[in-house]
Amino acid sequence: MKKDVERIIKNIRGALQADGGDIELIEVTDDGIVKVALRGACSHCPMSTLTLKNFVEKSIIKEVPGVKEVISV
Repeated sequence: MKKDVERIIKNIRGALQADGGDIELIEVTDDGIVKVALRGACSHCPMSTLTLKNFVEKSIIKEVPGVKEVISV
């Protein structure tokens, strides 16, 4: 599952970097929780929660079976 999550993050990283942000995969737990760190402009942007849930989480859940949630740490 971790390799699949890494692949999706690599695919969406460009969109985040275009706005001055970035994302780092911290952990994928056995129970399907993906922990990420938003970096750069994303780390303090008021829209970061929407970006995380509506873009990052939806992209990962759609493509990686077993992922239940994506959280920022």
